[in-house]
Amino acid sequence: MNVLFIDEIHPVLEQELTANGYHCIDGTGIPVEQLPELAKNAQGIVIRSRIPMNEAFLKHAPELKFIARSGAGMENIDVAYCEQQNITLFNSPEGNRNAVAEHALGMLLALFNQLLKADTEVRKGIWDREGNRGHEIAGKTVGIIGYGNNGSQFAKLLSGFDCEILAYDKYKQNFGTERIRETSLKELFEKADIVSFHIPQNKETLFWGSESFFNKFKKPVYLINLSRGKIVSIADLLQAIEEGKILGACLDVLEFEKSSFENMFDGAGVPDTFRKLLENKKVILSPHVGGWTAESYYRLSKVLAEKILAEFGSC
Repeated sequence: MNVLFIDEIHPVLEQELTANGYHCIDGTGIPVEQLPELAKNAQGIVIRSRIPMNEAFLKHAPELKFIARSGAGMENIDVAYCEQQNITLFNSPEGNRNAVAEHALGMLLALFNQLLKADTEVRKGIWDREGNRGHEIAGKTVGIIGYGNNGSQFAKLLSGFDCEILAYDKYKQNFGTERIRETSLKELFEKADIVSFHIPQNKETLFWGSESFFNKFKKPVYLINLSRGKIVSIADLLQAIEEGKILGACLDVLEFEKSSFENMFDGAGVPDTFRKLLENKKVILSPHVGGWTAESYYRLSKVLAEKILAEFGSC
């Protein structure tokens, strides 16, 4: 079976597939316009986020049996077309769920304890203890929206803190535990002090985090988003911060990102809204690295290898 690698990922996937008789083709350095030709004889494609797997591209791969995405989200894949063509889809959210959860917790702790501000001030010779008085997670109510791999792992880490954990998932029921209470959106809006998104990007969730969403909370909240950038409207978030409805935000993803995150500002320049975001001291930012650890880099590929071999076996 020929497997075309379009993005660079941990070599353990290629190693395990090769050991089981698969022929792996390195397309990571091939110009995008030449990839359709390489895909003609491919039975498998491995991607991250370099190019969309849409119908226009997939028509060049008539023998395709599977697409494996290193990561959780599948928004760059035409899932409906793949279902029509009986193309099996694999992803690996199990591989980086702990990395995402730890990153979310780290950002929240940094925000609550003003670590970025304090570090900058100390390096400038400013020793301001009162001005850097922080907050504790203990005693707060954390609302988790989306209880899949990432949301449930974040809840697991939070269970070590003395806080109330509410979790809402539109597509899951009866997942509550002694420490994590399954809830409705209504109750989450009423009780949450902190809200964290762990949901996929789709038609339902696109810019869900907007003015109308923020207005539903009964008290000011802190916002965490490590899911997808287009789930939160940055303009509406900045307005909510100015109005005191959002007390602070931890953002690992941004609506401005292009499909290739490393080149998100090529050609178009930086949007004015993003410039305002950069100037806001109540927001902590990171460059979509929530699941980006040395450990998750390996596990993402290892999980894909296990899934592919379980489905198709050795060649």
